[in-house]
Amino acid sequence: MTGIGPVEPVDSPERGESYDVIGADGPRLTDRWGVWWRGLPPRVRRAALAATAITLLAAGVLVPRTLSEDRHPEPDRTPTPWPANVTAWRYLGPAGLPEPPGTHPTSGRFRFAVDVHSGPPVTLQVTGAAFPGLAAHALPDAFTVRPGTTRRVTVEISVSDCSGLPLNADLPFLDVTLRNTRAIQHHSFIFGRAYSRDLFRLLRDACAPTSAPQARRPSGSAGSQNAD
Repeated sequence: MTGIGPVEPVDSPERGESYDVIGADGPRLTDRWGVWWRGLPPRVRRAALAATAITLLAAGVLVPRTLSEDRHPEPDRTPTPWPANVTAWRYLGPAGLPEPPGTHPTSGRFRFAVDVHSGPPVTLQVTGAAFPGLAAHALPDAFTVRPGTTRRVTVEISVSDCSGLPLNADLPFLDVTLRNTRAIQHHSFIFGRAYSRDLFRLLRDACAPTSAPQARRPSGSAGSQNAD
């Protein structure tokens, strides 16, 4: 059976039926907070805002400080210094001649003070004495100086060849090998006038030409032909 008539709404209230409305719910939490906040007296709202601002400011100051205190600073990793940068030599004076008195000296001994300022211990060995024809070694041959200490050492210098040796020159030096846990270095330590004077006194004595022995002069009265 077909026909056209008025369309009646589904679940109309006239038939006593209920229906659901999509999207309708109870008041949300923010709405309730807004109603509660608007219901507060102005003085109470100002006090609450001030307390909140103080709380946020304190949190902004204390939290970074707490984080910084939790981070322990990393230890300063200073690299080991080069041995030549922390070692110093000072000339103290001559230490005498190894040859017996009255002999023609070809070597001499000189005293030095060696300082190591910082870093690990430094082991040193004297390898040369400025000019060809000279040989040098420390007594003992190799020695170690600990940081923050001074060690006195004697260096013996020998003349092996006089040809080409200057008999007067400024700022002579010692060639030294230095070794610590970082590196091995070859370095020259230069000294001043006192060492220069004492070293070249040795060179002049060792390389000065020897004079021929003089003939014995006869003794007696003048005009005498007879010698005693």
